[in-house]
Amino acid sequence: MSKYKYVFFDLDGTLTQSEFGIVESARKALDKMGIIDDDYENLKKFIGPPLYVSFHDRYGMNEEQCMDAIKYYRAHYEKEGIFKAPLYDGVKEMLESLKAGGCTLMMVTSKPKVLAEVVAENNGIKDCFEAIVGPSKEDKNPSKTRLIREAMDSLGLTDDDRAEIVMVGDRFYDIEAAVEVGVDSIGVLYGYGSEEELRKAGATYTAVTAQDIISFVL
Repeated sequence: MSKYKYVFFDLDGTLTQSEFGIVESARKALDKMGIIDDDYENLKKFIGPPLYVSFHDRYGMNEEQCMDAIKYYRAHYEKEGIFKAPLYDGVKEMLESLKAGGCTLMMVTSKPKVLAEVVAENNGIKDCFEAIVGPSKEDKNPSKTRLIREAMDSLGLTDDDRAEIVMVGDRFYDIEAAVEVGVDSIGVLYGYGSEEELRKAGATYTAVTAQDIISFVL
């Protein structure tokens, strides 16, 4: 019998190496807004937080500018960037092993649900998940805590079931949300967050590779 019955997965940086399409799209949007940022590591910070938060907090854009920047970003991302997010090594095999082990898998992502579905389908993993939970395109700042709760609700789970749930993610957003809801978490070290960041956020476990996740779940 597995340690956890329900496994909730973040998408960008946890299942997919999404930096290629995201960085490219962020650079295009910033260029359109008259901002030049050639720092690749800085642009990688677009991975994880909602777009509105990135443009507003990191580039000082007002609401109207943020909405314009998001429009430019998505125009490029949905045409080209969305297809530049390959799976990390071992991810598909890991998902299949967990499913074969009796786990129910959910994708819980801050990426708009309609876009997450395209990424999952393109990488051949959509069928691994019971459902994909994500915000609408209009949601400016979706809460990861709220999304975890939505995933629980969709499965008919209550707080009494929290011991059977584990959240898997690569950034503090994922881990802090898991802590807030009261479920265990696995921070993946192959993604875009550091070990220090994940441990500070309260990760129950840290996984060096995708295969390591199996040992924590089953």
